[in-house]
Amino acid sequence: MRNARARSSAKPARGLSRRSLMQSAGGLSIAAAVPLALAGCGTAGGTTGGKTAIRFLYATGDETWNSVAKAVADAFNAKSASAVVELDPLPAGTDYPTAMKTMDATGNWPALVDMRDTLTYLEAGKLAPIPESVSSLLNDEVYAPAEDGDVYIVPTTALNGELGFNMVYDKDYFEEHGLAVPTTYAEFIALLDAIQANGDAPLATAAGEIWPSDQLWKPLAAPTFAQYSEAGGFWNAVRAGDASIEDLREPLQRLKDITDTYVLEGWQSTQDAQTTTLLVNRQAVMSTSSAGIGRLNDVNKVDPDFNAGIFYVPADDGKLNVLKDDVNGDSASGFAISSQAKENGGKEYDAAVEFLEFYYSVDACNLMEETGMIAPNVKASDEIARNSTIPGAGDYFALLENPNLNFFQNPTAWAGFSTFHTFFRQARIEMQDGQTTIDECIAKSQEEFDNQAEHE
Repeated sequence: MRNARARSSAKPARGLSRRSLMQSAGGLSIAAAVPLALAGCGTAGGTTGGKTAIRFLYATGDETWNSVAKAVADAFNAKSASAVVELDPLPAGTDYPTAMKTMDATGNWPALVDMRDTLTYLEAGKLAPIPESVSSLLNDEVYAPAEDGDVYIVPTTALNGELGFNMVYDKDYFEEHGLAVPTTYAEFIALLDAIQANGDAPLATAAGEIWPSDQLWKPLAAPTFAQYSEAGGFWNAVRAGDASIEDLREPLQRLKDITDTYVLEGWQSTQDAQTTTLLVNRQAVMSTSSAGIGRLNDVNKVDPDFNAGIFYVPADDGKLNVLKDDVNGDSASGFAISSQAKENGGKEYDAAVEFLEFYYSVDACNLMEETGMIAPNVKASDEIARNSTIPGAGDYFALLENPNLNFFQNPTAWAGFSTFHTFFRQARIEMQDGQTTIDECIAKSQEEFDNQAEHE
């Protein structure tokens, strides 16, 4: 699921250069990494049948999100008398923010952006304010103004925190072997042992590229991160010298133990989308996910007879420590309108606003639910028809009501964090794959963190 805190970012400063944005990708030759088709794209600002055409840039993800993006765009285009939304999907994961940086370097900004590295682009003056006609449709806790009083990002889906980072499992297998959803971390390990004792692979997880590596790591690290919630977040504590990456040794050890012992052989080359196939083909009894109900919907599309369920990995004390959604800072994600759209005469900006007003309407939210995604937190939520037909969806809704659910905050209000985070993900994968030790992972991650903070 997509990632409520008060915004601590500075008023947008237009002094951040395109070169600075390019460098924030870690020194990669970004232009070479992105399809050449981008070179011919502008904000689309022409007309289609007398309507203003705008591009909607988004990261392709699970099939449910891809279907939702198309269904809502099609419905808007059929309804609007003045605008046409043209879908501009790009690869998900780390390729997506890389492509965004390339677009910035070449001036090829779309009007609507499924935003990543939000604070970086906000401080660079790349985002236009989102008007009250849009934000007033949303619950107050799922968006927040910047220090200049304007709102620059609004959610694409329901903000239920990182509850989407969960385990999808084969319910029929559990019933056949007398297994139960774990209520403590010790029970989770015992569950993995029991499946392995049956001669089966307990878990499939994705690390074919770095972003899905969070799917197992985040629930394991959540109990540690939650300890710093009231103190302003773990990463801010590291930056202030009140904590260090050494404090993550225990969850890093747990991560390595699980991937060394219980994960389906060949996990390192597994792409995120392949875990659904591995689960449905019963090559593994469970798989990691970050798509929540969207992954359950994907499973159902592949095999309508597969009896899937989900659970969240519990802490030692049974708490379900779940990171709250970031509505501010660099880790915030959601819809943004590019400042380029506003500067190009205003028609593209007006079209983008019109689309967002439709996106948060009851009609569009019902369409999202029908397609298999939980709709955004709108004020008219009582009028939305929730979709409970997806097998396993009841498990997700039950998690939202679980008395052990503990939402915590881990804000990162500095633009250098996204670059460090990419590095840290890769360092964890190298550790899991045996290329480095835990000591080496901690040491080089701390060094990279300090370097990024020093140059902020």
